[in-house]
Amino acid sequence: MWGSTYLSFRLGVGPGGGFEPFMMGALRFLPSAAVLMGYALLTRQRLRLERRELLVMALSGVVLWVGGNGLILIASQYSSSGYAALMVATTPIWAATFEAILNRKAPSPKLVAGLLLGLVGVVVLSVPKLAHSSQATLLAVGLLLLSPMLWSAGTLFYQRNQSRLEPVVVSAYQQLFGGLAFLLLSPLLGERWTMPTLQGWLALAYLIVFGSLLAYTSFILAVKLLPVSLVTTYAYVNPVVALFLGWLVLDETIGLWTIAGATLVLIAVGVVFQARKR
Repeated sequence: MWGSTYLSFRLGVGPGGGFEPFMMGALRFLPSAAVLMGYALLTRQRLRLERRELLVMALSGVVLWVGGNGLILIASQYSSSGYAALMVATTPIWAATFEAILNRKAPSPKLVAGLLLGLVGVVVLSVPKLAHSSQATLLAVGLLLLSPMLWSAGTLFYQRNQSRLEPVVVSAYQQLFGGLAFLLLSPLLGERWTMPTLQGWLALAYLIVFGSLLAYTSFILAVKLLPVSLVTTYAYVNPVVALFLGWLVLDETIGLWTIAGATLVLIAVGVVFQARKR
């Protein structure tokens, strides 16, 4: 499901979708948060937040969704869904790097090798775009480099500051604060409301149900129960799903540069996982 959301991003904010990126983010996360909170009320889960919990939910929600996801939405206006997913596949590499910094522990040679190999993979992926660069293309590349760093930072911050809240409640509050931030930033960034197409509305509905209610809530449950090194193995799956769906639905080209870059990135992720296990 999560791998398929990149296609929905492109369908929503790309040609024929009609959504502005941050407005689409607000319309995705606020309804999803309302549904999850309603479910939590019906099942009598605790919704009242302590002061520290409020701070953790607000900060992690904004960093994860506005920083990690909002930048992808902007970039999806100018880049293919498969390319976006492959760039974001570097998330485990950044997570391992940030963990080493937070633990004040020198990274192992294998971890450094994984980071460098991943960066080479990103460069290889970006060669076709940089060869025909425009301001919009360069913006997309830069945002897709920054997005996995922010998602990694938000994930680590939340995991190191977990509370006794149930995963459904955590997902609801993070999406609520993320949605409110999107709603506030949309007019500040000069976004204007235009009526989206049917394609855009269907993409939004898919993101609410499958991306937010199911996939992200499952992610929060996994973060609570499992090590980050195991949770982030989704980075193996997402780009493969996104590449296939982009090719199947949008006729996105999978050239030699894409195959070579994808191979390097996924090998780098594997090297990092091995380093973290040690």
